[in-house]
Amino acid sequence: MAPVESAYRGDASRKGWTTEADLLDGQRTDPAGVAELVARPGSIMLLAERDGMLIACANLEKRGHAGYFGMFCVRPDLQGGGIGRAMLAEAERIARDDWRCREMQMTVISVRDELIAWYERRGYARTGIHSPFPYGDARFGIPRRDDLRFELLVKPLTHGVDRG
Repeated sequence: MAPVESAYRGDASRKGWTTEADLLDGQRTDPAGVAELVARPGSIMLLAERDGMLIACANLEKRGHAGYFGMFCVRPDLQGGGIGRAMLAEAERIARDDWRCREMQMTVISVRDELIAWYERRGYARTGIHSPFPYGDARFGIPRRDDLRFELLVKPLTHGVDRG
């Protein structure tokens, strides 16, 4: 999925602020992984287009009482313009209003402090709950450091406030 790759990996990703190029080489996802997400019950892909071009996407899954937000990207040259904020807000609206979820969850690589701060400004909280990075599985990239792990971020949807 080219938009995801260009937003996170390689030199093209350095045009935006969400790059993982200093953390990981290789791919971020592949067509089989995206197809699996799309086919999964309770999973949808949100897409944003401008002039017929895909400019942002995200995956939203219903997992019991929670919505799970993942595979989020905005085209690097358009980051910082409010598209990501709008995508996240729409995902939260779907999870809260359509699916009646009580919270939104996501996992973020724990060393991505700037990205985590962006989510915190939108009402997400670090939980301290970590899961391992899949070292040795090239489908998720080739790590450039040995301290990668995921942290669960959570936002209540009933009282969630976007603080800028």
